[in-house]
Amino acid sequence: MRLRCALLDDFQGIATEVADWSALADRVEVVPFREHLHGEDALVAALDGYDIVVTLRERVAFPAAVLARLPRLRLLVASGMRNSVIDYAAARAHGVTVCGTASSSTPPVELTWALLLGLARGLVEEHNAVRAGGPWQSTLGADLHGRRLGLLGLGKIGGRVARVGLAFGMRVSAWSQNLTRERADEHGVELAPTKEALLAGSDFVSVHLALGDRTRGLLGAAELALLKPTAYLVNTSRAAIVDQDALLAALHEGRFAGAALDVYDLEPLPADHPVRTAPRLLTTPHLGYVSRANYETYYGQAVEDIEAYLAGTPLRQLP
Repeated sequence: MRLRCALLDDFQGIATEVADWSALADRVEVVPFREHLHGEDALVAALDGYDIVVTLRERVAFPAAVLARLPRLRLLVASGMRNSVIDYAAARAHGVTVCGTASSSTPPVELTWALLLGLARGLVEEHNAVRAGGPWQSTLGADLHGRRLGLLGLGKIGGRVARVGLAFGMRVSAWSQNLTRERADEHGVELAPTKEALLAGSDFVSVHLALGDRTRGLLGAAELALLKPTAYLVNTSRAAIVDQDALLAALHEGRFAGAALDVYDLEPLPADHPVRTAPRLLTTPHLGYVSRANYETYYGQAVEDIEAYLAGTPLRQLP
């Protein structure tokens, strides 16, 4: 009897197209899930009877309570090599092997700039006006050249975002708890003395930090109040780094020019979520990692992970 493999959150319906699953055909039945499974009960009910699960990023949590209710599950494949919503200890206790895949930093860098440029030049408003027969030119674009880009985080993604900013002729500053002057110098950017100084002095602020105890809620009402009235904020990292209620309040009150988000406290966003109707906000549905090349890697290596597991030699085990 073939094993059963669930592919979660295959929203575009391409999980079985961007990789060759034929090597598993005689041993594994692959079942894509086009719709998101909301809540533990729905997740457990849907995955009952599956031996293998392939999950995208950190949208679906696998805590101990869920793993205990999936006695048939034996292999969990996560895209990327870091996942904060899988209880690894519980997985081991229940005999579940957890494996990962490679993940490119290029797509989130590119999306960051798509959002930043979209904000700066009012692309959504102007596009909608053209298509709807509205006013011809209704926004006044914000310049990038000569303006200051403030980066919260200068890791793999933040460093590449910095290089693009420099290419645009921007003055680039960066700050994080562990950022050193030597690393800032390597990237040709200024080291901001404090988080507060970076926020107060930047025309554009972009978040590129990992979520952890020190970064959760890093930008709250007090921090957002430091932004210039003409400043823009972009978050393609993790939703919990920016206090959502404080951000929405600031946008409604017009305290700064606007924000762009690709990450949210709930994903997919419920139909009545306040983010959907907030002013001065450009939104995308967590597209940071969503590109053909990245998906070819995710699902191609998921196939490799499954093959290796079936051969008794698991690849890319987590954590």
